[in-house]
Amino acid sequence: MKQVLAWTISHTLRPALSPKVPLKIQRLCSDLASTILMGPSGYKTQKQMIGQIPTLEIRPKTTLEGYGVLYLHGGGYVVGSAKSHIKLAAHLGHAIQAKVWLPEYRLAPEHPSPAAMEDALFVYKTLLASGQDPNKLIIAGDSAGGGLNLLMAIAIREAGLPQPAALVLLSPWVDLSLSGESLKTHIARDAMLSPEWLQWCAKNYSGKQQVTSPSCSPLYADLNGLAPTLIHVGTEELLLDDAKRIAQKLEKDGVTVQSKVYNGVGHVFQFHAGILKEANQSIREIADFAHQYLS
Repeated sequence: MKQVLAWTISHTLRPALSPKVPLKIQRLCSDLASTILMGPSGYKTQKQMIGQIPTLEIRPKTTLEGYGVLYLHGGGYVVGSAKSHIKLAAHLGHAIQAKVWLPEYRLAPEHPSPAAMEDALFVYKTLLASGQDPNKLIIAGDSAGGGLNLLMAIAIREAGLPQPAALVLLSPWVDLSLSGESLKTHIARDAMLSPEWLQWCAKNYSGKQQVTSPSCSPLYADLNGLAPTLIHVGTEELLLDDAKRIAQKLEKDGVTVQSKVYNGVGHVFQFHAGILKEANQSIREIADFAHQYLS
């Protein structure tokens, strides 16, 4: 099954994620890719506006009182939406038994850094102001959404707001300078991403800032005081070393961190929950981790 999924992704989504493809087509293909994914049973959705930010609220069949997940979608800061990530976010909500908010933060190049972080922080502030207990809230994100997760947690700390209960990072992109060794060694192994596309995304998102600026690449930021963090990554992906290095950086900065590398799977393999055993296992372990810290 792993080989079949990798072949399918490499022949459908990967060609679309290219600087040579018009951005409108990239975004459309990213959204359409979700149609072949499996979601959990029995969840309901409701669209809402949080300020100016379109947000999808996902309610699983069973929820525990007050439990919530704020999910930040990936897509290199240039693609991705509630459509592309609804099923993955729903799987997390189902496993944790928590309501999920999936905001459509502003994307680059129309809105470079720090627009995405500002939108995510606004949603977090609004949730807290509406009565959401931060001790019962997890912030999760994949790929660029994993990097955004950390940038937002830093902004929460700087604003003097309470941290969430925990952070969950799936295949996080935390170094927009692309200096990780796996960016060179895993080009043929990653079925979804190419260094050329990531470089193009980094240029669009960073705008006038340096790609190594702590406001773009959390690998170069002070991570002291952040919430306990879980990191899951696959052996077959370009961003393997991003995940390994951010785990080391978090630990060095005094953050409680758990990380796991899953063998034989690629970028954000959790998309294939319901199909792929490693994805199902990861989702279960995320739920176990979340329940350790949700009070």
